[in-house]
Amino acid sequence: MATAFEIKKELCDIGRRIYQNGFVAANDGNFSVKINDNEFYCTPTGVSKGFMTPDMILKVDGKGNMLEPNAKYKPSSEFKMHLRVYQERPDVNAVVHAHPPIATAHAVCGMALDTYIMPEAIISLGTVPLTKYGTPSTMEIPDAISEAFQNHDAVLLQNHGALSVGVSLINAYFKMETLEYFAKVSYYAKQLGGGQELTCEQIEKLLEVRKQMGVPGRHPGCSRCAHRGTPECHCLTPDQKATCQCHSEASGSKAASEDLVNEITKKVIDALK
Repeated sequence: MATAFEIKKELCDIGRRIYQNGFVAANDGNFSVKINDNEFYCTPTGVSKGFMTPDMILKVDGKGNMLEPNAKYKPSSEFKMHLRVYQERPDVNAVVHAHPPIATAHAVCGMALDTYIMPEAIISLGTVPLTKYGTPSTMEIPDAISEAFQNHDAVLLQNHGALSVGVSLINAYFKMETLEYFAKVSYYAKQLGGGQELTCEQIEKLLEVRKQMGVPGRHPGCSRCAHRGTPECHCLTPDQKATCQCHSEASGSKAASEDLVNEITKKVIDALK
């Protein structure tokens, strides 16, 4: 098990990564590590996460009260949303909150990342939902994210930023990286006319790969299409969809022809009477 100093140092290292990658500006962002059900290490408020030192990292309890004296620094007021995740997800040992620009742009525009275009994103995250807006530092955000984290390891916070969780701090951070890269590719794909989404069959194969790899965390799976195998299926390839539509149109045309023949036959018989 890592020592207190090692955990604090890792929080500082992740802070530098997040700051250098432009996932936060100035003093934005906050992250934490779970020690046990009532002990956590978290980042301080009012400090740039790119310039933290181990002495700035705070130890708090399950209510956000400080367990170690520190006259200079206080826990982030947004630690409330971390606690909500820890309370509802026993498998989570770390939480990362940041404002990666492309992902945050989606959140500001009210756009969830709900396309299936990248195998890596599908395996590690699945779709990323957009939670409703909540005032920072209040209980509105913990309440808003509660349901989403039952089946997701990353969410977009409407008009705010993003939140990712993991079995370790580096795991939670990598999910934030994947989220931002997913958002960036989605944005570029839209500029080029829209990405080519994978089919349900392809997604199921990727989820099997995830299972074989033993990827930790929760995953929403593929719940997009309720019409698989029908012309209304959104997951068909263009050739498959064209074939289905052709069959559908041919079937409709045949039925219409039969109706017309029956109608003409009836009229001819009535005229001969």
